Amino acid sequence: MSDYPKFAVVGHPNKGKSSIVASLSLDKSIQIGNTPGTTQVKRGFPLKVDGKIVYELFDTPGFQRARRVFAWLQDHGDVSADKRVDVVREFVFKHKTNEQFKDEVELLEPILNGAGIIYVVDASKPYGAEYEIEMEILRWCGQPSMAILNLIGDEDYRDEWTRALGQYFRLVRTYNPMIARHIEHTQLLESMAQLKEDWTESIKKAISVLDELYDKKVEESLNIIVEYMVEVLSFVHKEKIKKEEASEKEKEDAKVTYRKKILSSEKKERRAIEKIWNHLDIEKKEISLELDRVGLFSKESASIFGLSQKELILTGASAGVVTGAGFDLITAGSTLLLGSLIGGVVGGVGAMFGFDNLYEVKVLGQKLGKRELSIGPMQNLNFPYVLLGRSLYHASMIAKRSHAERDNLELDNTSFTEKIMDAKNRKGLEKMHLKLRKAEEIEDEVLEEYRTLIKKSLLTLL
Repeated sequence: MSDYPKFAVVGHPNKGKSSIVASLSLDKSIQIGNTPGTTQVKRGFPLKVDGKIVYELFDTPGFQRARRVFAWLQDHGDVSADKRVDVVREFVFKHKTNEQFKDEVELLEPILNGAGIIYVVDASKPYGAEYEIEMEILRWCGQPSMAILNLIGDEDYRDEWTRALGQYFRLVRTYNPMIARHIEHTQLLESMAQLKEDWTESIKKAISVLDELYDKKVEESLNIIVEYMVEVLSFVHKEKIKKEEASEKEKEDAKVTYRKKILSSEKKERRAIEKIWNHLDIEKKEISLELDRVGLFSKESASIFGLSQKELILTGASAGVVTGAGFDLITAGSTLLLGSLIGGVVGGVGAMFGFDNLYEVKVLGQKLGKRELSIGPMQNLNFPYVLLGRSLYHASMIAKRSHAERDNLELDNTSFTEKIMDAKNRKGLEKMHLKLRKAEEIEDEVLEEYRTLIKKSLLTLL
């Protein structure tokens, strides 16, 4: 006998059973469809952490012939309530190979083997008495049970569903698997722990394990983001040149290589984050990071860079304060957006995106044939915030994405940085960015301060 709780997720076809199993088991492999009959056989989905199963969920077919099943049970079930489960067992045994009742046999078997019942309904549709037949069959099984109200559509009939379901199930809870995050997941598990005393300790341990797993994923994501930022902002590309001065072609080729490295690093960072959260095969729609031909205040820049005009000015001003290159505009209000000030402010702190000033171009060496063209490190004051903003936004969206979701992930990079980077944060971040721009060695305490500030921003988005 297994020492972990098991639950059979059952109900009418197309009420979100598979989506709930996918969400609670953190498993994207579960097939989810909009047509009845997507799930044809029961299948167990154990949630494993470090190789140990913390609980198992059974995805089951929907009821197809509930009235005929219940009629059979009544014909053969003139017994006391404590014997009704034996009648259900007899039904399953006698109809094991009967294709007519294949779906009902599949959904009842895990319950008869000890699984708790999670009955799923679509509470965006009105309650109907026809569901009572299904609920009566489940009541005959005698297992601890709860109902989940899943709002698939826009309407809300939870009140009437709750009144009806409360007569059949010990607990009734709302849970939307498409948007549920970690907190909703653990809250539902806390409800499941109340169904049976023997399960309480195991499920509470499962919650503790999942909390630790979630925190671990956040920390791993944070490490990836910090490593990515340090790598990209301190990156220097060098290549040999033959003459005393680099030709225009050599300079342009080196710049292209430098830019490709930035783009490649972002893609690598994205995949690492997606792997941490088990979304490696996700289909995304995201405007790629353009390093050419996009003006700072063009229409495209807000979605590409994730920074508004005001935020670009503030980040540049923050850098000016730290570097001594500008004047303190951190606390300035919306007047910064006035067209007459934009050029002067941005120019004053050196934050304008002339992409040729993203990096420093130098020729190194003394002897002919041994000279090098050096590109980098990143010099632009605003660009670190572009990279960080895009990275935090992506990581937060991946971390919050339900494993039941099958649509493409839309990453529009709309401006949000103003909400997570206050003046103090910007100054703290700029300390690190200044050292990276100067290619200085990073002290452990500065790196830890940088990590702490980024973590604060990430947690704000989760």
